Formats: sequence, C-alpha cells, structure tokens
Amino acid sequence: MTASCSSDSEKSDSGKGADAAKSSQAPGASGSSSGGGGDSGAGTAALEGGWAGKTDDKAVIMSVASGKAVLVTEQQACTGTVQDTGKVMLTLKCADGDTRRTTGAIESNDGKTIVVSWDSGTKDTLAKTAPGALPSGLPDLPAS
Repeated sequence: MTASCSSDSEKSDSGKGADAAKSSQAPGASGSSSGGGGDSGAGTAALEGGWAGKTDDKAVIMSVASGKAVLVTEQQACTGTVQDTGKVMLTLKCADGDTRRTTGAIESNDGKTIVVSWDSGTKDTLAKTAPGALPSGLPDLPAS
C-alpha cells in the first residue's frame, strides 16, 4: 500500500506540474486571438512537420514543431515562430539579414502541400516530407 501511495503522490505531483504548464499557456493562446483559442492550435498544428520543395529551381526546406519554424534555402537559414492570428503566419529572422522570407502567410494547406506567400512577393509551394526522411532533390553540399 505504501508503494502505491507514493506512486499516486508522484503521479499527482507530475500531473500538477503538467496542468500548471498547460494552464499558463492556455490563457496566452486564447488571449492572443479573439475567441478562436481552439482554432488557433488547429491551424498551427496542421503545419507541424517537415516540408520541402523548389522555388525558382532552388531547394526550400521548412520544419515546424511546437510553434517554431526553421527554413533553409540554398542561400540562407532562417528561424522564427508560427502563429495563428486568423491566418497562419510565419515570422522569421534570417542569419544573413535577408528579408525575402521573414513574414509569410500560409495561403493553403491540404495536409500534403502548403503554399507560403511571403511579403516580398515570393511564393513557396512545399510538399510534406515523411518523418525521419530527407526530402529528395536536395543540392549536393559543396566540398571544402
């Protein structure tokens, strides 16, 4: 009995921590959108995973997890956040200071293909990649 009591208290302690973390995130999520708290998670959750494609014959790869995004092209690497403000938006900062892909909106997402429309006028059409697999058609790394 004592062992089960200590297990129960361990479970409830860990549960309280998880509940506290959830409740601290929930008000911010619902407060940032006007009543669309449930939709907010659904829009960004549908973007989670790896995406790859080509724009102007150059590879574009994007990975999204837990509200964070990483975008890599042949010329640059950018990191930032994904938010649903009625429309799923990407806000990125590129290591080289380039601004072509810093603010983008998800124009469409059918679960297999997404279209990202960047404020610069660039549009990327990316296909969902299999978990754990590298996308095909990537350029070779330069020899050093």
